[in-house]
Amino acid sequence: MCILILNRVYLLQLNRCRVHVYFLGLRPLVSGNYISESSRVGTFIPYWLRNIVVQTFPDEVLDLDKSVRTLDLTQNKLVEIPMEISELVNMQRLILASNHIEQLPSTMGNLQSLKAMILDGNRITSLPDELGELVKLEKLSISGNMLMSLPNTIGSLRNLSLLNVSNNKLKYLPESIGICSSLEELQANDNLIEELPASVCNLVQLKSLSLNNNKVNQIPPNILKDCKALQNFSLHDNPISMSQFQQMDGFEEFEARRKKKFDKQLDSNVMIGSKGLDEGVDL
Repeated sequence: MCILILNRVYLLQLNRCRVHVYFLGLRPLVSGNYISESSRVGTFIPYWLRNIVVQTFPDEVLDLDKSVRTLDLTQNKLVEIPMEISELVNMQRLILASNHIEQLPSTMGNLQSLKAMILDGNRITSLPDELGELVKLEKLSISGNMLMSLPNTIGSLRNLSLLNVSNNKLKYLPESIGICSSLEELQANDNLIEELPASVCNLVQLKSLSLNNNKVNQIPPNILKDCKALQNFSLHDNPISMSQFQQMDGFEEFEARRKKKFDKQLDSNVMIGSKGLDEGVDL
């Protein structure tokens, strides 16, 4: 069947297909319509190229119009991201999970419109300092990689609300993490972290902090007192004890917030999981 007869298509997904990448020249689909010359196919067709088993970035992707908003190349065999990706300056969502990517190009810092970047399940060992130039970034998920540290420039991500660095090889979080003033959720499970930087206490918007299966033996003494929005604090499988936690300043206030949250969930008939009301503080 010729794809060009689909003259009323609004969304095209080619997940789990083995079509040749050159088949993805979609601009003919907009011919014969009332679209101005300045409008481009990338404006309204997100590019999903999941599981088409490509090992290099398709040339078609690099030829995309600058107005493309979403690029999803999940579950392929990509080893690297070309420098030219920086030309997609209006891209807001970049999803490259489950590939073989080892590093990010420094030119990624040019993606000034990027709001979400999902890089879970790759082989990334470090992040470039230019990450801090993504000032509009709200969600960064890079779990299941081989990171040993995070760049200090991460503190420049003032709009970041979710950071997931679980299942890496991190031994510490940088002090600059405390400048991520919009951070609401921090997931750092399954690492080698021994302690948290004191600057974490500056994260007044933080609602959920998860550090399961690390080597945490101490946490900043004022974290419960200063992080006034904190409702969930998960420290399962760490050396720190429940008694240490309960003796911290602000524990009673934290408990009140935690219980209030789950009381609301119960009142709304929302399932809270098998751990019940212990969910909010897991040691």
